[in-house]
Amino acid sequence: MPVRIPNTLPACGILKDENPYFIDDGTEPSRVGMPLRIVILNLMPTKIATETQLLRQLAQSPLVVEVILLKTATHEARHTDAGHIGRHYQSFEEIRDQSYDGLIITGAPVELLEFEAVDYWEELTRIFDWAESNVRSTLHLCWGAQARLYFQYGIPKYYLPRKMFGIFEHRTSQPGQAFTTGFDACFMAPHSRHTEIRLDDLEKVDDIVVLASSEIAGIHIAASRDHRNLFITGHPEYDPLTLAGEYSRDLSRGLDIHLPENYYVDNDPNQPVLVRWRSHASLLFANWLNYGVRRSHVLAIPPAPDKTP
Repeated sequence: MPVRIPNTLPACGILKDENPYFIDDGTEPSRVGMPLRIVILNLMPTKIATETQLLRQLAQSPLVVEVILLKTATHEARHTDAGHIGRHYQSFEEIRDQSYDGLIITGAPVELLEFEAVDYWEELTRIFDWAESNVRSTLHLCWGAQARLYFQYGIPKYYLPRKMFGIFEHRTSQPGQAFTTGFDACFMAPHSRHTEIRLDDLEKVDDIVVLASSEIAGIHIAASRDHRNLFITGHPEYDPLTLAGEYSRDLSRGLDIHLPENYYVDNDPNQPVLVRWRSHASLLFANWLNYGVRRSHVLAIPPAPDKTP
């Protein structure tokens, strides 16, 4: 079904060629029905690429979606044209008096900083608080997931001795749960991060359920029992060549970066990328829209067992 996006957004031309279910802001509302209103807080430096990736995923659902792009006022984007930000993004002050069906908070290249050292941390925590009463369900990606878990539950992040970088196998741990409905027992997902959260810390929070994890990459999907919050530690939204771009970028900067694991055919960068994560990524976004955003009041994960002796 349609995703409504401005016809001046760079993603509009790209995605209309891929998918007929994108419409621009000149289409009459009566022709598309009542949309789900989804806010995307885009904290990634590659904003146009991230917009396109997320819009592509939202379009896989049979639901009608309208997207509002959100920026931070306390941090000025340096890698995206200011005109693009000015035309297509709104500030928190402009939207705070409204309610929305869903919110997506992206990752950010700040994970080596302590949370409180991030220049927009205070503004982000106000958005977290606002979402509790103004958004039906929030999907957090990578650093966005770590930040919310730390702010709301005090769950720390841990620095990894080597970057978690590549495509890794995961297993579902809660069969039959809404957000992983339709998932195979094993599935692949991309990761690109220097830090992690740990199962021991999550297990201390009765409100959180781990839905999928990896022996190598660790926790991947967790959710609150009321479906109000979904936490993803990787990057299911990534396009086939996103990790290749990050690898080339870090090499050009002289950084100590290793080849993304399980990514190229035969782990050879001269071979094509072996794309093995996109079907489950699309299913994950569709499940969030259907069971979190649209039906969070119907399907909730049962309360944790009483641990009192």
